[in-house]
Amino acid sequence: MLKSSDKSPEFSLPKPSDLIPHRAPFLFVDELVALVPGQSAAGLWRLTGDEEFFKGHFPGRPTLPGVLICEAIAQVGACAILSEEKFKGKLPLFGGLDGARFRRQISPGDVLEMSVQLGRMSARAGKGTGVAKVNGEIACECELLFVIVDA
Repeated sequence: MLKSSDKSPEFSLPKPSDLIPHRAPFLFVDELVALVPGQSAAGLWRLTGDEEFFKGHFPGRPTLPGVLICEAIAQVGACAILSEEKFKGKLPLFGGLDGARFRRQISPGDVLEMSVQLGRMSARAGKGTGVAKVNGEIACECELLFVIVDA
């Protein structure tokens, strides 16, 4: 596994925006911290509190919406998929989301630590298992189904 601590003059992890097409305000991975192309990835999302959704979800008690946690996990998974040479020029879309469980609230100032382990991947679809943590404490777990289409 390539990790950000493995950085050397010859290697550094790509930026998420180098791998996936998402852009602000819908890019939810600030940095990759580990990557095994086609197998796994880990990344961070630093929540500043300036994100627009916090204003309405919920006034007085800003909380990261669960659906955005799952999207952020999926974006980390997409980084793992699209770093694999055979998926260049492709786009992994949500095909399904199973077993999502939310274990703790995520608030402004938190750093979401996400990891995805890919399972079986074919040319058209694949599965992954994702986890998001804050300070090592599980915030969300889910099973992802990706559908692979031409970009």
